[in-house]
Amino acid sequence: MIKIHLSRILGEKRWSQADLSRATGIRPNTISEMYNELSERVSLDYLDLICETLNCNITDLLEYIPNKKRLTKNRSKKQS
Repeated sequence: MIKIHLSRILGEKRWSQADLSRATGIRPNTISEMYNELSERVSLDYLDLICETLNCNITDLLEYIPNKKRLTKNRSKKQS
């Protein structure tokens, strides 16, 4: 699972979603989806704009948390 920490970062900086939208030019609905962790896809350009605007690293914004149940099958090497 990928966790988006946009709500925490905005809270720490006392920014609103509207402030971030105005500063980056990213649509308010897109910011809202990221803020509420509803996004299934996120543009790399948007991530770049957000990190630059909020003066944070991508690792501050996104976190990988391993799933309890694997979503992919384990691949075994073919034996000769």
